[in-house]
Amino acid sequence: MTIRSMKLTPDSNEPSLAHRVLLGAPRRSSAIPNAAGTLAVYTQTSYSFESHSKTNEIRVIEIETGRSALITNDPGASNPQWLGTEDQLVWLKTKTNGNTSFIVGDAREADKTYTAGTVPGPVSDLKVTIIEPGKIGFAVSGKANPDGSLYNPHDAKKSHTTGRLYTSLFVRHWDAYVEPQKNSIWYGLLEQAALTPARRQAGKYSVSGLTNLIAVSGLGAVESPMPPFGGTGDFDISPSAIVFVGKDPNLNPATHTSCSCYYAPMFSWTSIAGMSTSEIKPCKVAALRGAMSSPVLSSDGGSIALLAMGEDGYESDKNRILYVPNPWNGEMIEVFESPDGKGHWELSPSALSFSHDDKSLFIQTEEIGRGVLYQLSLDNIRQSKPDSLKRLTRSGYVNDAVPAALGSSKLFLSGSSLIDNSVWSILDPSNPEEHQVVSSSGRGGSAFGLSSSQVDEIWFPGAEGHQVHAWIVKPSDFKPGEKYPLAYLIHGGPQGAWNDQWSTRWNPAVFAEQGYVVITPNPTGSTGYGQSFTDGIIGQWGGRPYEDLVRGFEFIEQNLAYVDTSRAVALGASYGGYMMNWIQGHPLGRKFKALVTHDGVFNVESLLSSEELYFPLHDLQGPLWKKPENWAQWNPARFLQNWQTPHLIIHNELDYRLPISEGLAAFNVLQMRGIDSAFLTFPDENHWVINPENSLLWHKTVLNWINKYVGLPPAADEPDLSSGMNTLAL
Repeated sequence: MTIRSMKLTPDSNEPSLAHRVLLGAPRRSSAIPNAAGTLAVYTQTSYSFESHSKTNEIRVIEIETGRSALITNDPGASNPQWLGTEDQLVWLKTKTNGNTSFIVGDAREADKTYTAGTVPGPVSDLKVTIIEPGKIGFAVSGKANPDGSLYNPHDAKKSHTTGRLYTSLFVRHWDAYVEPQKNSIWYGLLEQAALTPARRQAGKYSVSGLTNLIAVSGLGAVESPMPPFGGTGDFDISPSAIVFVGKDPNLNPATHTSCSCYYAPMFSWTSIAGMSTSEIKPCKVAALRGAMSSPVLSSDGGSIALLAMGEDGYESDKNRILYVPNPWNGEMIEVFESPDGKGHWELSPSALSFSHDDKSLFIQTEEIGRGVLYQLSLDNIRQSKPDSLKRLTRSGYVNDAVPAALGSSKLFLSGSSLIDNSVWSILDPSNPEEHQVVSSSGRGGSAFGLSSSQVDEIWFPGAEGHQVHAWIVKPSDFKPGEKYPLAYLIHGGPQGAWNDQWSTRWNPAVFAEQGYVVITPNPTGSTGYGQSFTDGIIGQWGGRPYEDLVRGFEFIEQNLAYVDTSRAVALGASYGGYMMNWIQGHPLGRKFKALVTHDGVFNVESLLSSEELYFPLHDLQGPLWKKPENWAQWNPARFLQNWQTPHLIIHNELDYRLPISEGLAAFNVLQMRGIDSAFLTFPDENHWVINPENSLLWHKTVLNWINKYVGLPPAADEPDLSSGMNTLAL
């Protein structure tokens, strides 16, 4: 498929259409190679702002030529997987009655499909494993009713009242109220009909034995995948076992992050009768009481690797690598363990996988604004030190790494960069300096009129002498000797980072193509620069990070002659939105012509209405009644008398992490103080803006707001906000 886009070159007459081009670019999933390493399957979604319609496709790409072919554009199709060692595929299809069908098709003959079976409810996150020829084990996730049966909202009994009664913490999560139904892992078989003398062709596959693993294992209230973002990364399967992670059901998820890992031996993929809870092996280290993630199994299911944090209640603690060579004897090895308990490796990995021969681990981690892939040999793993790690990538952001073929030592990488939304490549760990690019959705950025020459990076001295890293993204028509207004983008988290990766929500290139020099600093609290740097924000929300941003602005003023800091704007979401509100009340706020807060904190005490309460309790070092001075010290609402800068507030009604009252309060203050301000809200969006039409409106509103204060022309297609807009101001 060719990318429908406007090439934004320096000769383009409408550079303000960048937001349409970049938001409308097709979005590709990670790709999965077949057993032979000749084809790879992936999903691709695109949205047309002309027809206001979304297209959902499953496609296959020929690795040698880069040519792709459509398998299906059924809007309900998802989760394609290779079925065995041939070129057959299986995927899930959502039906109008809430049921889910397993569809089998041929990668080379897209019109040949059939339904292998249907299960009575919504399931997703399909994973498969070859048990023997013609016998495929699968696992999916789906919500379970309290009795352990698969939940189907279409079959649910309709209540005559809308009331909900809660008697403990955790009333709502992310964008939904907590319900009795819980996520669970379901397993079953895809079995191929036996061949007969009269029928020489392979028989069709059929689905059998859908079973709720957590229910039949007697694990009670354990929930996996873990909401709200859990998926395939929370469990793994092999011919002989399933492994998964879940929060400790005896602790309230509003105030705790503690998890356990569970190893379930699969003696039979059609029946687990007779399995007792004692046969499910919990994998936990007493010293590591925090969150767990990325459990993976060796090819034979005999070993586990996973990530675990030390501190309960801290979602951004450093991930430690755990290796379990034999789940049956309970031995767990913490890789890079140190006597002081901090671990010898300062970085915090985000995902793991075994090599094809199970002799090493591949480790994904953030490092200095990049998503890096490392390899670690499992030989002598107990004595391993960080210097035994082999770095395999040095640029961009690796999202996924899988074998390039069955039994291959090479890897198929899926990733992105600041200028390219999807890059697939093949890498040989024995020679990582050379790799083969299979496909670049953005053609190295050229499909969007972007190039690597637009991207640069700087380091500047921060609050306490530490060095702070920042990315720079310039306009594609950048001309040396000219000066450009500054867009200062502050990331959320706060334990997060701007990385060399593509974003569909906060994309620096969108702002650069308006004519800004975009600078994205990673101040104290950012990830990828060592755990001590991340931890430096604890008890310092408006302290060290703010000082870092002040020093960064001063560095730009003094060292980047092409940046016109007299025409500067600042924008941020979540913690970045908090920082906009904090900046508004402090001297740095007077350096900007305009500010934009998206779903940010206005009154720190209002964090008590959030859902994951462990977050403020940890970062502010205790509850309000025990540490009132900490909550007060970093409260933007204490400095309202200083607010002066024009300010756009955006807040969504389904944001239960930071309720909409935070945005309304900020806007009300701005209006009462007579400050030029506006308020944008979406009743159907949560902490993020996901709907493409809403996203386009968000971008046009933000761009028009900041452009008018720095003297840039309005973004194309001015938003129509006439319906429901109150233009009266106090």
